[in-house]
Amino acid sequence: MCNNPPLLGLTLAELRDLCTSLGMPAFTGGQIAKWLYTAHVSSIDEMTNISKKNRALLAERYSVGAMPYQKEQISADGTKKYLFPVASGKYVEAVYIPDKERATLCVSCQVGCKMNCLFCQTGKQGYEGSLTAGDILNQIYSLPDREKLTNIVFMGQGEPMDNLDNVLKATEILTAEWGYAWSPRRITVSSVGIKDKLKRFLDESECHVAISLHTPIHEQRAQLMPAERGFAIEDVVALLRQYDFSHQRRLSFEYIVFDGQNDTPTHAKEIVKLLRGLDCRGNLI
Repeated sequence: MCNNPPLLGLTLAELRDLCTSLGMPAFTGGQIAKWLYTAHVSSIDEMTNISKKNRALLAERYSVGAMPYQKEQISADGTKKYLFPVASGKYVEAVYIPDKERATLCVSCQVGCKMNCLFCQTGKQGYEGSLTAGDILNQIYSLPDREKLTNIVFMGQGEPMDNLDNVLKATEILTAEWGYAWSPRRITVSSVGIKDKLKRFLDESECHVAISLHTPIHEQRAQLMPAERGFAIEDVVALLRQYDFSHQRRLSFEYIVFDGQNDTPTHAKEIVKLLRGLDCRGNLI
């Protein structure tokens, strides 16, 4: 693995600044962006519309930053789990999920997680660090089935709102015209509901939002999801009511059904009470 800092994960503005700092024309930053996010080159030398001299200068100080997966597991239904290295030297998983005409990639944003939800294996791992925007994008950049992707969900390892700067940067690159040029409607970002960070995400991004609910009852949710103690789901829903989800942007609530624990008539009534009048969807797992 090259020790030079990666170009992957840099925005157009950052690439332009990088080029001018090296004495290159600012427009070279736009050329690099196209080679990265449209052509998916594996080396700086492949950026053939940049002069040989400038390519050599770039290669002395930077690398593309693409890192191939280290392990692949394929399920009978075609789902593929990939183990990707990240800049810190640790590893995260990304899961490719084909479904007829759709293909979704579930990406990670942290190594481990601080949220410690009792039903989540990642929570038992503990928190080992946040991914850079380049680490997040590499799960797409280096994916063998990249060209088949129709959707991306931030529902892998980690809490996206706990690594908000890098998640926003990655989604900016995914949706910008100079980047992947994806519609934000093809991207869903999940959260347990860290209220202040969630507000910033709602204000700065147009991607879909998915909230991990799992029970509408405060005391039970606090036991299952310790984040409830600091960010009560009632307060999170009150925040969500300030935004318009009646058009293309979608709000959904994730709900893992535990037999006999959160699937009673009482739970159903409390869900209706909590979400009444809110334009949203429920996803039972």
